[in-house]
Amino acid sequence: MSVSPEQLAALVAVVDEGTFEAAARALHVTPSAVSQRIRALEVEVGRVVVVRSVPCRPTAAGESVLRMARQHRLIELELAAELQLGSGGPVELAVAVNADSVGSWFTAVLAACAQWPEVTLRLHVHDQQRSAELLRTGTVLGAVTADPTAVQGCSTTPLLTVRYTAAATRSLVDRHRRGRSVDLATMPLVRFSADDDLQQHVLDRRGITVRPPTHVVPDSAGFEAAVLAGLGWGVLLPDQLRRLRDDDVVPLGRDDHVDVPLYWQRWRLPSSHLDRLTALVTEAARASSRPAARATRRTPR
Repeated sequence: MSVSPEQLAALVAVVDEGTFEAAARALHVTPSAVSQRIRALEVEVGRVVVVRSVPCRPTAAGESVLRMARQHRLIELELAAELQLGSGGPVELAVAVNADSVGSWFTAVLAACAQWPEVTLRLHVHDQQRSAELLRTGTVLGAVTADPTAVQGCSTTPLLTVRYTAAATRSLVDRHRRGRSVDLATMPLVRFSADDDLQQHVLDRRGITVRPPTHVVPDSAGFEAAVLAGLGWGVLLPDQLRRLRDDDVVPLGRDDHVDVPLYWQRWRLPSSHLDRLTALVTEAARASSRPAARATRRTPR
């Protein structure tokens, strides 16, 4: 199989930008040129690599080619810099991060990257349970994930364990109090998204099999506001709980918490940029776990 850099660049642009027209603008060519390059790539591969939907997405075969395309681009840019062949443009590092991390310990990574002029970040904010999928599809080259099992072609590094505590307003707790405990089978809860299963872990520990009234608030600040408003209970990070306690938000029970270990997965690829990014991520996680460090706010999940 012999594919050209232009074909690989077209595939990356179509997937990242979502349409052939947007990809053409990003590459400074015509949509027809992008279409021709994708067709030529598919002829060479012998399979369809892009689903022509809105947004466009890679097929199973396209995911494999996409990984190669991103790796090729990263190596090409690093080689050009090493040989001083002139600027090939900034190196884009695509990373999957759960929203809670983006709003807390991962901000140290963002601050470090702000001093890294030849690099741009493309963050994909997804639940930590799903971020490994983005590695498999070639969408990202590194991911903060809850999955310790390395995706094929990747390495895994433990980062930190995040504790979430189930909490609600005191008035909501009082309305659902049954003796000395709280009836979570009837108390409404708040989820961040369909992928947010942290509250379910609390219910499972309590042995609750019925589905309580459930609100979905897919916004970081909105989730916190929903718990504060008494819409339902939710799991909160330590710093959130400290702040909201002043507004009468209280933990539900001593054992109503969820510990989520996080890991960093990255492509096993000889890359100085990936090595540096890995060092930044691991140091930021380590610093946030030190006793003197205080976790910042949420932006879950």
